[in-house]
Amino acid sequence: MTSLRKLGSSDLEVFPLALGGNVFGWTADEAASFAVLDAYTAAGGNFVDTADSYSAWIEGNSGGESETLIGKWVKARGNRDDIVIATKVSQHPDYQGLTAATIKAAADASLRRLDTDRIDLYYTHFDKPEVPVEEIVGALDELVRAGKVRHIAASNISPERLRASLEFSDREGLARYVVLQPHYNLVSRDTYEGGLQDLVASSGLAAVPYYALASGFLTGKYRPGTTVDSARSQGAAKHLETERGRKVLAALDDIARAHDSEIATVALAWLAGRPTVAAPIASARTVEQLPALLAVAELELTEDETRRLTEASA
Repeated sequence: MTSLRKLGSSDLEVFPLALGGNVFGWTADEAASFAVLDAYTAAGGNFVDTADSYSAWIEGNSGGESETLIGKWVKARGNRDDIVIATKVSQHPDYQGLTAATIKAAADASLRRLDTDRIDLYYTHFDKPEVPVEEIVGALDELVRAGKVRHIAASNISPERLRASLEFSDREGLARYVVLQPHYNLVSRDTYEGGLQDLVASSGLAAVPYYALASGFLTGKYRPGTTVDSARSQGAAKHLETERGRKVLAALDDIARAHDSEIATVALAWLAGRPTVAAPIASARTVEQLPALLAVAELELTEDETRRLTEASA
């Protein structure tokens, strides 16, 4: 059985791969979303990541479609106590920003869509430097004290603002961030390594990286001369134009062959083994895409393989 990983100082224990909910209600309809969620949990998965804004960018959507589908699935399966649900605030069209009033109203809206009485992990999706950290943390603390949120977390925040938030929580005895969700993968390391990673390590937080597969580039399906039918293909294909991207693909190819593994599994295994990382996030719009992601729980890279990938991605 796959060992669960603890999220920082919280009491949350999660599968080493978080299932991204960004595709639910976007490229995966209700039936496809339910099938992916069923397959993920059947394999031992228990950590589902979404946001109140998913997927407001699609014509005809208003935001919250992913939460609604997850809520319907959890109710249909009767498994709420078995699933760690993470969602985020600040980007929903009706709840923009991080003022105290917005945070509280957005949380209530998320709870309604998720059809649950609590959010296990509640992120500030994008920090808003114009709002004092005292106001943000204070509002989040009220949600925790009310039992609406179990633990709080941050994403897309500077080291300075994260440090100020943690210091305020410690000083005032308020709820404290337990997780940081950074942009981090083999072709995007400077988005996390350095000041943010050092602060996460010294403060006892866990990292749950998004874009773990670089919008699909690290699955290996993007190659010179190929065309990929994907909503994210333009962003992923750009890595083919960089020396780093080509070096990383070459190293992934060799290591995947050595393990008889998928390239995506190797990329996720490198990330899951990085200091502070608890569980990378990756999404699947079909059940067929899941095995390569789930296999990260079983794949152990050698020291030499880890070093080779780290050097290729430098």
